[in-house]
Amino acid sequence: MTKKRFLLSCLMLFVAIGFGFIIYFSIILAGNYVIDDKKLVMHSSSSLVDENGQLLTKLFIENREIVSIQQVPQHVQDAFVAIEDARFYDHQGIDFRAITRALYRDILAGSKVEGGSTITQQLAKNTFLSHEKTFWRKTKEVLIAMNLEHKYSKSEILEFYLNRIYFGHGAYGIQAAAKLYFDKDVEDLTIEEGALLAALPKAPNAYSPITYPERSKQRRDVVLSVMERRGYLSPEEAVRLQGKTVAVQRNKVSKKEEYLTYIDMVLDEAEQKYQISNEEILTGGYTIVVPMKKELQESVYEKFQQDEYFPGRDPNVESAVVLMDVETGGVLAVQGGRDYVSKGLNRVNVRRQPGSVIKPLAVFGPAIETGQYHPYSMLNDDIVNYEGYEPRNYNHEYKGEVPLIDALTFSLNAPAVWLLNELGIERGKSYLEQLGLTTEDDGLALALGGMTEGYTPLELTKAYRTLAHEGTYTDHYFIKEVYDRNGQLIINRDGNEHKVFSEQTAWYLTRMLELVVKDGTGASGLTNEPLAGKTGTTSFTAVSGGARDAWFAGYTPNVVGAIWMGHDRTTETSYLQGGSRYPTALFKEILNDLPTDLKSKQFEKPLVVNDLEPPIKLEKVSDLKASLVFGGKRILSVKLTWTPAADERVRYHIYEVTNDHGAQKIGFVDGSGDYLVRSINLFRLHEYFIVPFDYLTDREGPASNISAVSGPFGF
Repeated sequence: MTKKRFLLSCLMLFVAIGFGFIIYFSIILAGNYVIDDKKLVMHSSSSLVDENGQLLTKLFIENREIVSIQQVPQHVQDAFVAIEDARFYDHQGIDFRAITRALYRDILAGSKVEGGSTITQQLAKNTFLSHEKTFWRKTKEVLIAMNLEHKYSKSEILEFYLNRIYFGHGAYGIQAAAKLYFDKDVEDLTIEEGALLAALPKAPNAYSPITYPERSKQRRDVVLSVMERRGYLSPEEAVRLQGKTVAVQRNKVSKKEEYLTYIDMVLDEAEQKYQISNEEILTGGYTIVVPMKKELQESVYEKFQQDEYFPGRDPNVESAVVLMDVETGGVLAVQGGRDYVSKGLNRVNVRRQPGSVIKPLAVFGPAIETGQYHPYSMLNDDIVNYEGYEPRNYNHEYKGEVPLIDALTFSLNAPAVWLLNELGIERGKSYLEQLGLTTEDDGLALALGGMTEGYTPLELTKAYRTLAHEGTYTDHYFIKEVYDRNGQLIINRDGNEHKVFSEQTAWYLTRMLELVVKDGTGASGLTNEPLAGKTGTTSFTAVSGGARDAWFAGYTPNVVGAIWMGHDRTTETSYLQGGSRYPTALFKEILNDLPTDLKSKQFEKPLVVNDLEPPIKLEKVSDLKASLVFGGKRILSVKLTWTPAADERVRYHIYEVTNDHGAQKIGFVDGSGDYLVRSINLFRLHEYFIVPFDYLTDREGPASNISAVSGPFGF
């Protein structure tokens, strides 16, 4: 070789090397141009779990749970590499040998029968490119694949791939597939299970073990054979594993209908309170801890599907209910309609006129809080005209005056309006505002729940929780904690609270609302749970006996809630019948299904309060006798005897009847059936009667018979 030819060869070599570097860096630059690393951050499903860590459901656009390559057993990795890309660990993104072999087989077959794409190419195509079949798209796929190999390790690429690919039935990624088909985590997959999953990406629907178990087994066995041929299995292992049946234990992860209202309200709270968008929740891989009681939520949903709990034959009767933890304010269960659909009309948040449910909050509670009224204070029970407004009792009966406890127990309208008028409307509204119940209405009809908009079941539940929680108001929550995809705590609920009613007022209201359930308007239905609550009904005047809204709001020592029934639009053909007895009975049925840890035996009285004494029943005495007996100031006295009431709290006022002064009270005795009149005039004996007295209401009862004095020893 001459010197000139040698120099020319060297020059050509340097030129070739230079062109090689130019081509290489062009590939790198071109790959960098189309690669957006953010696209490698995959959508990951979020998990909704209860406070014990039990999975309730998943929230996702794509059902995917990201796992690291270290969590994927080696035999599972081997299955995918064997069937998808045998030279994965040897090539740099493009397997020219596989491409040549594929082209050769395509030519022999006269059509495309085998692909030559590597795992890296599949990752590039599925992550960064559209599915159009053009030369330029294929060129970009090659460029991106080579660039991925330059930027990431083989383990990282395989991890991206296994987390991204689709396995059928809505499962994206190896972990979601393991959960879906075998109800286990990826690290627990056996060899044959890993082979079955490796068989799916080629045609997830065609090889589904759920839909086509025989076809799935055949494809799995092909993977096992390839694993044996590539040296990952011995012939004996392959034969043994191919003899196994396909054992699928499906774990359906789709959103459950009974959770739809709860899920929507979790999403709303995340967005409104913590500024986490719905899309971010559905794609961010969060773990969200919620206070839901799974059994209670499912029980509520099931009961809402049963017509027997709803009035009339009209299928359009709707309902909504909220159940909340008394201690924490966490929402235990919620249902926004009988056939609630995701992101549909959530009646939990729809305002309705509350009717008499509002009375303890706007009238009776504030009255007791003033210290001027107590449960046995007497209220006016007459028809009164308040500048054109004349409230009437639902039973059209009026007693002139009734104790507050009776006005609440039997939901009498006239005394409630009279009392609000005495208190002042602004005072009542101020308490409502402290309970989160704002209104622009300022008429006396407020005492009966008559208002323009009204309140939602959620708002009333929170207000009644204040009564159950010793007078302290705390906001509700659906989200207790949120962890990111790395397990880091990013949200920890911290609620604020404030005092609205004193513990004494709250306890008095609880005791009176127990009587509402036992003897008053809330007596419909049966439950073994201690229950305090109030009914409410708003009239539909266009139809006699018709109603627009029916309510029950109440609480046990552990659970508080409100339930509404009615129509989305009340008309003369679609109106409510039966009033509040239906929601009351349904509420009690729901309580009968409380989980064991929420059941209770009785309300526990706070140590710092006085208990509510039971009412004193004043019965007429009809067997009063007056007799002369030895003793007293003048040898003889008059002894009065009668049969006393069983309740020893009854006080008896003693009256003497004279011709000169009429009836005069001369004394009293507590709980006894006799009284000694010591100062008498034997020549002017008088007649006597007694009157039972209730110190709680400061009222006397009916007078007894009048008895003249008989002789000594009855003669």
